[in-house]
Amino acid sequence: MVTAPLLALEGIAKTFPNGTAALRGVDLRIVPGRVHGLLGANGAGKSTLIKILAGALAPSGGTIRWKDDAARWKTPQAAKAAGVATIYQHIPLVPTLSAFENILLDRGGWRRHLPVERRNIAALVASLGDPFGLDTPVSALPIGARQMVAIAQALAGGADLVVMDEPTASLAGHEREAVYATIRRLTREGKAVLFVSHFIDEIVALTDEVTVLRDGMVALSAPTRDLNEASIAQAIVGREVQALEKSGPRNTAGGITVALRDVGSPGVLAPVTLDLTAGELVGVAGMLGSGRTEFLHAIFGADPHATGSVSIDGRQVERLPEASVEAGIALVPEDRARQGYVPQFTIAENISLPHLRQFARAGLFPSRACERAFAEDRIALLSVRAPGADARVTELSGGNAQKVVIGKWLTPHTRLLLLDEPTAGIDVGARTDILRLIRSLADQGLSAILVSSEFEELLAVCDRILIMRDGAVVAERDADGCTEEELILLAGGTHLSLAAGAQA
Repeated sequence: MVTAPLLALEGIAKTFPNGTAALRGVDLRIVPGRVHGLLGANGAGKSTLIKILAGALAPSGGTIRWKDDAARWKTPQAAKAAGVATIYQHIPLVPTLSAFENILLDRGGWRRHLPVERRNIAALVASLGDPFGLDTPVSALPIGARQMVAIAQALAGGADLVVMDEPTASLAGHEREAVYATIRRLTREGKAVLFVSHFIDEIVALTDEVTVLRDGMVALSAPTRDLNEASIAQAIVGREVQALEKSGPRNTAGGITVALRDVGSPGVLAPVTLDLTAGELVGVAGMLGSGRTEFLHAIFGADPHATGSVSIDGRQVERLPEASVEAGIALVPEDRARQGYVPQFTIAENISLPHLRQFARAGLFPSRACERAFAEDRIALLSVRAPGADARVTELSGGNAQKVVIGKWLTPHTRLLLLDEPTAGIDVGARTDILRLIRSLADQGLSAILVSSEFEELLAVCDRILIMRDGAVVAERDADGCTEEELILLAGGTHLSLAAGAQA
C-alpha cells in the first residue's frame, strides 16, 4: 500500500533577480511517519529549498501540494500555521528567557500564562524525554538541550512536518543521540521529518528516503535501504574533479618551518600535532561543526583557552594574535566583511594595516607614500580590479575584496598563512584566481593551512589533507592519491577501511 505524500513538490524552481538559478525543477515527496534525508554540496540548493518550505522565499515556478491541496505560503507564519515547522541550524532562541518562554515565543497575549498551557508544554517536553527544565534560562542550557528547546518550540505549534537544517552539526555524540531518539519518536507519532545533514553515516542510519541535490537539481532520490554511503557520496560529487595543475614538486630541503604540538582547546578541539615544511600546503576537510575554524583560531592564538605550542623556525610563539603576527603567522578569516577588512578604510589603508610600523618614520609618523606604494604593488601582483588604491574595499566585488584581505599578508615576514574558506561567496573566475595564487605562494616557499568546504579545491592545490570531524583530526591523506568521494566519506563519518574500499 502506497502512503499518500504529506508534501509533494513538483518542478520547483527558484531564480533570483541577479539571474542565479538556485533550483531548477526539483521534485520531492515527503510521507507521514518517515524521515526524509536531504544532502548536497554547498551551493546545491538545499538552503533555498528549505526557505521555500518555510515560507521565507517564494518559488519562481512549480507546484507545492500540501495534504493533497495546492499551497504557497507567503510568510513563515503561514507555513507554520499550516503545519510546517522549520528548525534552523543557528537556533533562534532568546538566551535571557526560560525554555518555557522560548517555546511559546510566537504566542502573544494572556493565554500563554494559563496553567493549561504550562501543563500542555510540560507534557510535550516529557514526551521528548524531559531534556531540560521548563524554567531554566536558555543561556544556562548546553547546546544539545537548546536544540531540544527548538524542537519543542516547533512541535508546540502542532507541526505535521518538521524540517531540520543541520540539527546535529554542532552537537557532541551523546547530544546527537538525543536528537535521533526524538526524531524516531516523532515518526512513530505519524509526524514527517525532513532531515538535512552533511553527515552521510547519520543519513544512512536515520532516514527512510534520501534526496541529493546537485547544481539546483535532484541528482538522486531513492529509499535509503537501496543505497550505501559510497553511492550517496558519488551523487553529491557527480562529476570528475578537474584539478589545477601544480607547478612542480614542493621543495622540502629547508626542513620543518612550522611545528604544532598538541594544539587543541578543551571541549572544542582535540590536540593536534603537525609539522609543515617550507612551501607545504596542508588542506583541512570537514563538515560544518567539525572544528576546522577552531583549529585555525587555536593556532593563531585567537582562542584564549587553546593549549599546546606553536613554533616557527624553532622559536615558540606566545599564544596571542599579536605575537602570532609578530612571528609571521597570518589569518585570513572566513567572514571577510566583519573580520578581514575595515569597511571605512581604503584599499591602501587596509593592506598596510598590519605593517604600520614598517611604513612609519622613526616608528611614529606614518608615510602615506610608502603605504600607497605597497598597496599598489599588491594590487598589481594580485590583479585586483579597483579604481585605485584610494578606493574603499566595500566598492569591490567579493573576489577582489578577498584578494585585498590576502594581499595585506604577502610580505617576506609571513611564514605561515592560515586560510579559512578563502573562496566562499566568490564567483568562479575569482575563485580560480585565488586558488592559483595560494598554490603559487606555496610554490614560492610559503607554508599554508587551507580550510575549505569545497573538497575539490583541496585536492586541486594541497599537498596533503587532514580530515576533521567532531573537533578531531580523524584521518590524513596525500592529495595526489585521494578522491573527493573519499574525503566526503571520511568527513561524513565512514570508517577508514570502508572509505579506502570505496576509493579502490
